[in-house]
Amino acid sequence: MPVFDTAAYILILISLFAAFVNGALGYGFSSLTVPLALVFYTNRILNPAIVIMEVFINLYVLFINRRDVPAIWRRTLPILLGLLPGIAIGAAALTSVQPNIVKLITYVLILPLILIQAAGWRRPIQATWLVGVPFGSALGLLYSLTTISGPPLAVLFNNQGLVKNEFRAGLALVRTVESIVTALVYYQLGLFITESQSILMLLVAGVVVGIPAGSFAIRRLNSETFRRICMSFDAWVVAFGLSRVLIELKVLSSPGAYIVLVATILVDCILLYRFFTNQIPAS
Repeated sequence: MPVFDTAAYILILISLFAAFVNGALGYGFSSLTVPLALVFYTNRILNPAIVIMEVFINLYVLFINRRDVPAIWRRTLPILLGLLPGIAIGAAALTSVQPNIVKLITYVLILPLILIQAAGWRRPIQATWLVGVPFGSALGLLYSLTTISGPPLAVLFNNQGLVKNEFRAGLALVRTVESIVTALVYYQLGLFITESQSILMLLVAGVVVGIPAGSFAIRRLNSETFRRICMSFDAWVVAFGLSRVLIELKVLSSPGAYIVLVATILVDCILLYRFFTNQIPAS
C-alpha cells in the first residue's frame, strides 16, 4: 500500500490533470506528470510506474483511433524500427547515471522542445527512412530515460501536415510501441521495485477519472487554445524543475538559479501574446 504523505496527494492531483490533458489531446501524460513528480522522486523510481501506466493509456488512445491507423502506419514504420536501439541505450543509462544528472538531462532536453512547439514552428518534414530511423532512435533513448516523447513527436507530426485524426493515430501507435518495449526492457533490467509499484497505485486513481473526462471535455473546448495553455503550464513546470536541479547539483545557487524560470516565463508570455493576437483575427 502506498504511503499517503504530501508527495502522494500531489502526485494524484498531477496525474488527474495530466490524464485529463492526455484524454483531450492524445498525449501529455508523462510530459506533464514527470517534471513535477521529479521534485519528489528520482527517474529510477518514477519511470517504471509511468511506463506501465502509459501502456494502458496508449492502448486506450490507439483503440479509439484505430480507424485511422491503416492510413498512417507506413509513415511511422521507420520511427518504430528506430525506437529499439534507442530504448536499450536509454534504459541502460537509467540504471547507471546519477539520478540528479538524469533529472538535469530530462529538463534540458524537454524545455526547448516545448518552446519550439509553443512557437508554432513549421518546416516540412517527411518521415522517410533517412529521417525516421535516427529520429526513432533518439526518441527511444529520450523516452526510456525520461518517459517523455510527446513534444518531439508532436513537432514532427505537425510538420508533416497530418490531419487531426491521423495525428492522434500516429501518436498513439508510436507511443504504444515505445511504452510496451520500454516496459519489457525495464523488466529485464529489474527496475520494477516496490517504490515504483506504490507510485503506480497512486497514478491509477487520477488516470481512471482523467482520461474519459478529457475525451469528453475536448468536444466542447477550442482544442488549439487548450493545447497552447497546457504547453505554457508544461514549460513553466519544466523550467521550475530545471532551476531546482541546478541548485541541487550546485551549478547555481538560489535565487540565481531561478533566472531559468523567469526567462522561460518571459519567452512563453511573448509566444502566448503572438498566439492569441493571431487567434482573434482568425476567430
